[in-house]
Amino acid sequence: MDFVEVLPQLHMFRFPIGQAYLWRDGDELTLVDAGNPDSAPAIEKAIRGAGLDPAGIRRIVLTHCHRDHVGAAQELADRYGAEVMAHRLDAPVVRGEQPTPEPVLLDWEIPLYEHGLTVPPAPPTRVDRELADGDELGFGDGARVVHSPGHTDGSIGVHLPRHGVLFTGDCVAGVGQVMLGVFNVDRAQARLSMRRLASLAPSTVCFGHGDPLTENAAAVLAASADGYAGL
Repeated sequence: MDFVEVLPQLHMFRFPIGQAYLWRDGDELTLVDAGNPDSAPAIEKAIRGAGLDPAGIRRIVLTHCHRDHVGAAQELADRYGAEVMAHRLDAPVVRGEQPTPEPVLLDWEIPLYEHGLTVPPAPPTRVDRELADGDELGFGDGARVVHSPGHTDGSIGVHLPRHGVLFTGDCVAGVGQVMLGVFNVDRAQARLSMRRLASLAPSTVCFGHGDPLTENAAAVLAASADGYAGL
């Protein structure tokens, strides 16, 4: 696993499949997603290596219910007393009460999807707070939920307007190029969500897959979203 500084207050954990993020408000830490189910030791080691204490993890915000994002949330929350948050539509899946929704795959997505299934399933994970669009999350000087369905019904973006930072989850990907995310339950809805996220005009964009966008981010994201407008 790589641990990469994106901004002085923001780091990215890069796993073999997917990534998660650490936001720092002083000694208080927030995880946006939680990697794979076996990633807790690597997350803790990386945090300590940055001179921080993982006991400072106060909350874990899940952008959606997939295994490579829910991952180690339960283990870390139990260890440090963190609050786990997820959108109300994905919360039953995160808790293991409902099955993970099956995506409608394009032909070229099938081998990629099968590769993603090599990640072990996440254990049933508690959700302490069910989120809705516009909810404030208690970190980053006013981070807010941006409901962005399509990848899953309860997918969310996380927007920190005072810092110009946007976490897109898997609605948008940055693998090679900025593009609509894959493995969507509703591709048309995902396109609309991508356009909504682009309208926020962030200066830093953090994807669930792919390197963060830190230069000309608003223009690049808007141009990519416009490219899907009629598709």
